Amino acid sequence: QVQLVESGGGSMQAGGSLRLSCAASGNVASNYCMGWFRQAPGKEREGVAGIYTGVDNTYYSDSVKGRFTISQDKAKSTLYLQMNSLKPEETAMYYCAATNSRLWVGSLLRPYGYNYWGQGTQVTVSS
Repeated sequence: QVQLVESGGGSMQAGGSLRLSCAASGNVASNYCMGWFRQAPGKEREGVAGIYTGVDNTYYSDSVKGRFTISQDKAKSTLYLQMNSLKPEETAMYYCAATNSRLWVGSLLRPYGYNYWGQGTQVTVSS
């Protein structure tokens, strides 16, 4: 059992930056993969960034590559998402996710492979 709690969301103007945090508790050692997803009203949940926790390899969606950075602090059992140059279309609820499955790279940014989810933190970007 893993519990995830996101924080750090808020409202800001386009071009700004935010740092999201995901505090994990429970059997955190079993989280082989973790990721950040976002979902806007009326849209499907979209993978933003993923990480293989054991080797610290990171992967990003094409739309955020170069602007977002996913990282982890294993000592604090916390996952981060640094978001720079935010765009209005990136307004969404952002979720942290984890799984004990060894996901293929092609599945890392897909929501189906994750069995643990946080409640989300809202990010609103205005123009």
